[in-house]
Amino acid sequence: MSSALQPNNERINLRLKQSAKHLLERAAGFEGKTVSNFILSSALARAEKTIQQHEVMSLNAHDSEKFFNALAAPAQFNSKLLAAFEEHDKRVSSE
Repeated sequence: MSSALQPNNERINLRLKQSAKHLLERAAGFEGKTVSNFILSSALARAEKTIQQHEVMSLNAHDSEKFFNALAAPAQFNSKLLAAFEEHDKRVSSE
């Protein structure tokens, strides 16, 4: 079922100062929305922005080039890593 067809049955309750409630009512009125709709749309927009800031990496042209060059270069294993691979192969069965 798409999210547009799902019933709105989840709730979030919050307590706030009277001045904050009046501020929200005033802002909602300017946008022609109910207070609930105003709070929901504002919170969802902020949530999307927060998630994007934590999940998306933006690089300038110079850093982007360095990043992709590093990905394209073959990995160089040092002696400690090679020894760890050998030790792993000795200890772990391939069955």
